[in-house]
Amino acid sequence: MDTPILTPAIEVPPGTIVCFADIGCPWAHVAVHRLHTTRARLGLRERVRFDIRAFPLELINDMATPKLILDAEIPVAGALAPEAGWQVWQAPAHEYPVTTLMAMEAVEIAKRQGSAASEALDRALRVALFGHSRNISMRHEVLRVAADCEDVDADAIRAGLVEGSARAEIERQIPLCAGDTVQGSPTLFLPDGSAHHNPGIDLRWEGAWGVGFPVVERDEPHVYEDLLHRAAD
Repeated sequence: MDTPILTPAIEVPPGTIVCFADIGCPWAHVAVHRLHTTRARLGLRERVRFDIRAFPLELINDMATPKLILDAEIPVAGALAPEAGWQVWQAPAHEYPVTTLMAMEAVEIAKRQGSAASEALDRALRVALFGHSRNISMRHEVLRVAADCEDVDADAIRAGLVEGSARAEIERQIPLCAGDTVQGSPTLFLPDGSAHHNPGIDLRWEGAWGVGFPVVERDEPHVYEDLLHRAAD
């Protein structure tokens, strides 16, 4: 059973789930995949929308997330939802993205086109990174992903990136992400005022950080059904 954390700090409209998540976070990839597939299975697409907000780990930590940590996390996270789209990094090592900030900016820009556009682009960028080894640090790659999304106007995304208009919004999220409000990537907030960090999953790190590997001690994907129903109500 997922244990919520009650917080009044994030106001969430009815019919919405706010999800703070870094696009380069494997656990967030699992969470976003489960949100989409559970919503589709329950027939709630018209009743619940996802407001994906940036959890910019690189700005909070003042460093790129080390690839060696991700290399340890990805096989473990991938085993929980293999259908989400995963592969061991197939491109040259020097092409591995050291930042996901532009990708998160693109998702923020897509919100101007509606929730369907931002949801689609966010999910597609995660699949591009984890499932197709694409370097989403690069603007041209982000725009190619956007162009392949049916609900997204890629030209508008490019114009927004050129303006740099979404960076300020991401910066405004940092105090929430660096403080006690958002517990980590991913954290979901519901209209009832509850917060859920990495829903349904308990894990620990075995061995030294970046040397050992994560161990999942609990995985209950069915908690997403409850989260979707509560958001719909």
